[in-house]
Formats: sequence, structure tokens, C-alpha cells
Amino acid sequence: MIILQWCKTQVMCLLLLMYIGITFIREGNNLNRITQKSNCNHIFDWLFIVSEVAVLFDGITACTVNYLDEIPRIVNLLMHLGMFVSYEIYVALLFWYWISVTIDIPKKKWIKAACLLPSTISILLTICFLPDVKFIEGTYTNYSMGTAVYVCFISVAIYCILTVVVIIARHRSIPEKKKKSIATTLVFIVIILALQIIFPEALVSCIAATMTTISIYLNMENPAIHGLEHYQNEMVMGFATLVENKDDSTGGHIRRSSAYAVLIAKGLRKDKRYKNIITKDFLNNLVQSAPMHDIGKIGIPDAILQKPGKLTAEEFDKMKEHPVIGGKIIKDTFGHLFNGEYENMAYQVAMFHHEKWNGKGYPQGMSGTDIPLCARIMAVADVFDAVSAKRCYRDAMPLEDCYAIIQNGRGVDFDPDVVDAFMKNKEKVEEIYYSKIGKKQ
Repeated sequence: MIILQWCKTQVMCLLLLMYIGITFIREGNNLNRITQKSNCNHIFDWLFIVSEVAVLFDGITACTVNYLDEIPRIVNLLMHLGMFVSYEIYVALLFWYWISVTIDIPKKKWIKAACLLPSTISILLTICFLPDVKFIEGTYTNYSMGTAVYVCFISVAIYCILTVVVIIARHRSIPEKKKKSIATTLVFIVIILALQIIFPEALVSCIAATMTTISIYLNMENPAIHGLEHYQNEMVMGFATLVENKDDSTGGHIRRSSAYAVLIAKGLRKDKRYKNIITKDFLNNLVQSAPMHDIGKIGIPDAILQKPGKLTAEEFDKMKEHPVIGGKIIKDTFGHLFNGEYENMAYQVAMFHHEKWNGKGYPQGMSGTDIPLCARIMAVADVFDAVSAKRCYRDAMPLEDCYAIIQNGRGVDFDPDVVDAFMKNKEKVEEIYYSKIGKKQ
């Protein structure tokens, strides 16, 4: 047990990580049985594994460095190499993870390569300068020093700086909650790094890796949180379908129109003008918000919703009340169950999806970009599905006629950019259309 005096901090960190790992696997398996799919972020899986490896090597080196007479130098060097490399890989994965949960992983290969370059260079330099590592006898414990150690510190500093640069550059597109979580973790890492540099005998690097991993687990990757989100999504979809059944539908409209809306948003995302607007969180909130767009129909009489013929002017005026009713329901009921970003988008989608680009829509007569982007997207998705699906008062229109309605409404009823994004993806639109209705008409 004498050995534990050198590595008790690392042992405690390793036990904490093991406990979190067992909990993560158990709860993750339960969640997968519920959702029938994996909700785990694969980058986090690797981040977690590497953190355990790094802490393990940290503990081993904390022991071997204090038995220089009994343990050959080459063994000590190899154990330190394992620790340096695993920590360097850890900080690179941490940076990659933060990118994935904020602005999403870049598509261009050269950007990916640039993100990995500091880690690659630091690992190569660590290997090159490994023979120069010196083992210093301290007051309480021995420790290592040398160029390889400094390279490891510099690698951590570079990725911290890169993270700050990304947050500053894309701060408008990153939710406050995530910015605060990342900023807090960065401050903690910097403090630990400074302590390790000033007091090299402290050997506290393992604490930074452990607490960072646990923080990510608790705030972003906890399967219990994902399970709650799944139940919330199911509740929203079930309630929206229930409301839609009032007008003699089967739930197909909300699923198709939601899919069209996400398709449009992904198309717009390729435009540089929308890069900082349509983020990963925007898409996630849109997926949850789109099914709620017609929730206000719960307040419209069935006689109007299910009328087989044309509505009278009075009936149509009554029908035009459903966006306001929907917005009120979301604010008064669902708004207390979800995060602020979702509540705001769900409200905008329900309230403004019947507004028109030229200002002749309802309920407020908004025009142009005064209409929230999510509502402008939903407007196109909603109209296309409305005219392409069979309703109680008419048959479905041919797809080419549906496309013509959307194209003719460009710059009149609909945002031109939204229409362009929709029309550029006609093949995918038809995949959604045919897959959702089950057969061609």
C-alpha cells in the first residue's frame, strides 16, 4: 500500500471515472431500449476512454518516477510517453467535442486537418524529445521535466486558445448555456495548468481531465437528460397528432411538413449568410418546434376543420385565429417544460407560419425578414404539404403543380431564399413525400 502514497489522487480520479463510465453504459443501454437508437456522442465515447487511459498512465508515472533505482529509465520514459500522448490526444478530442456540440464538425478536410495539426505536431515533438526528459527529486515526490513536458503544456494552451477563438467568432450562434459551460471548464483547465507549472510536484493534471469529463457527462451527455428529451419529443408529437386528427388527418402532415422544414433549413445552411444563424441547435429546436405549428387548431370548431366544402368568410376568419391560439398555448403550457430557445422558436413557428413575404398574411401582417426565419421556413413546408396531400375538401394536387405554387409564391408569399433552398432539393423532397405516404399517387 506504500505505492498509493504517490498516486492516491490519480486512483481517486480513476475510480470516479469508472463509476461515471458504468453509469453511462447502464443508463445509455436503458435509453437505447427506449428510443431504439443510440443517443451517445461518439466523440464523447472516445474522450471518456482517453481520459481513463491518461489518468491511468498519470498514476503509473506518479509511482515509477519515485522508484528510479528499481525501475529502468526506459520503462519510466515509456510510461511518461503514454501519459503525454494520451493527454495531448485528450485535449484535441475535447476541442473536437466542443466544436461538435456548438457549431458542428466542419465538412472541409483541410479545416479538419488544421484542427488536428497542433496535436499531431505536439505528439511528434514529444516522441523526439522524450530522451531529454529529466526526473527531478522534489520535496514530497519526484516529477518529470524537459522539452516533452513543455510541449504537452503548450498543446493544452493552443487548444484552449483555439476554443476561445471559436467561441468569440461564433458567439452569436452558440447558446448561452453552452458558452458558459465551456468557459467555466476552460477557466478550470487554465487554473489547473497554472498550478501544475508553478508547483510541478502537485501532479494535478488528472484532476483537470477527470472533472472536465464528468462536467461534460453531467451537462451534455447524461442519458437521463437525453431520455427526458425523448419523452418530451414524444409528448409533443403525440399532442400535435391528436390535434391534427381533429381535421380528419392521420398525423402524416406534421411528420412530412416537419421533414420538409428541416430539409429547407439544411439547404439554407450551405449559404454563408445563414452559417451563423442555422446552427446545430437551431436545427434541433426546429425538429421539435415544427410539429407544433398547427397546435392552435385545438381551439377551432370541428365543423370548420372537417368541412368538406369551401369555408365562408366568417368561418375563414375563425380559422385564422389558430396561430394566435397556438402561440398562447405554447407560452402558457409547453413553454414551462422546455428550454428558452425551444420555447421561443415553437412560439414563432405556431404564431407566424401564415405570415407572407409581401405582408398580406396573418395574424399580424408581418413582411420580409421581420418574419422569423423558422416561420418563413415552416410557411413553405406547410403549404407544399397542404397542397400535395389529400384533404377532406379536395384531392391531392400533382407534384408539379405543387412545385409551381411554391415557385410562383417566391418573393410574394414566401422568402425567396427559402424557396430556392426548397426547389434545389426536389429529389429529397420527393423521397420524403413518397416515404411518408407509403406509395406513389
